[in-house]
Amino acid sequence: MSKKLNKRRLGKAVKRLQNLPKGKNFILYAKNKAKHFFYKAIKSTKVAFPSTVMLELTNLCNLHCTTCPREYNFGKEMNKGVMKLEQAKKIIDEICPYIDSIGLTGMGETLIFKEINEIVDYIQSKNKGIIISFSTNAVLPNFIEIVRPLVNKVATIQISIDGLNEIYEKIRLNSKFEILDKNLRELSNLCKNTSTELMLNMVITKENYFQMPDLVSYSQEVGVKYLNFTLFNLSAVTDISLDYYDFYNSDEFLESLKKMEVTIKENPNVAISQWDYKSQNGFRKCSYPWSHFYISWDGFIVPCCAKPFPKEFNFGNVFEEKFLTILNSEKFRNFRKIWFENKTPNFCQKCNYIELKPIEEIKN
Repeated sequence: MSKKLNKRRLGKAVKRLQNLPKGKNFILYAKNKAKHFFYKAIKSTKVAFPSTVMLELTNLCNLHCTTCPREYNFGKEMNKGVMKLEQAKKIIDEICPYIDSIGLTGMGETLIFKEINEIVDYIQSKNKGIIISFSTNAVLPNFIEIVRPLVNKVATIQISIDGLNEIYEKIRLNSKFEILDKNLRELSNLCKNTSTELMLNMVITKENYFQMPDLVSYSQEVGVKYLNFTLFNLSAVTDISLDYYDFYNSDEFLESLKKMEVTIKENPNVAISQWDYKSQNGFRKCSYPWSHFYISWDGFIVPCCAKPFPKEFNFGNVFEEKFLTILNSEKFRNFRKIWFENKTPNFCQKCNYIELKPIEEIKN
């Protein structure tokens, strides 16, 4: 991890320590942390309240991206909608004494949720130290007007980009790169000298991999300090076979990685976070059974963000049961038992955590 990313992580930790819960809530928070370490030490399948939660406010979207699971069979069959404001507040009431961060992101475009500013204010009213983030495609009409009130409240705004110019438009259908570019530059200026950081996210595919070095340079040009690369996850992509993953060990891809490493050195103002592509994969490599719990817009807790489709698999509904009751249900604990055994659940077939072969060392 780069020094800039370490500094960013340290800054968030300091902010959290300066704004820990007070009074009774501090006692609840501290006891929960102790439970977390105890369960981990004895290798229990039980969990305490998590440190972070993903709250899907909506799964509606204005784009149709070829990298998005919602464009394939599971996504086409899912129920679509928007979480009610009072439902979102109910969930926040239940989790806020315990969490350190919350991501307001899911299968949809977060800013379609009209009360996003009210939700952010509500979380901050609970505790100003809670780290809030969300992801956006940044091309909604009136995007700047919508996002402006969130600057200096939200810690991180992640912008999905997946390429530049015509490559971007081939992947992120219904969008125009010139609109994204304009909005991104304006947002970058808005966030200067504020507590809000920007991060670009690129899902690497056969169509865009050669633009990885270019995206590093672009990030520095537009003033975005952080850039994240992730591999295309096929767990919910029903139309593409597993041999797609072989590409990530191809000479072309490895050469592009090599060029990107050179470009990173030439653009020191950009910090890159990358996947762990060298270690052996398997279910035990996945942290989602233990953290980053995902709550869908209609209240279901699903295994992960790569395949968040309740009709396919879910552990229960937070509008019907307590959050922690669901996390420690027999169904969820059995899922974690499989994790200890490093066996792959049927639900997780085709996931890159499971199926992707370790990527070879980049040859100089």
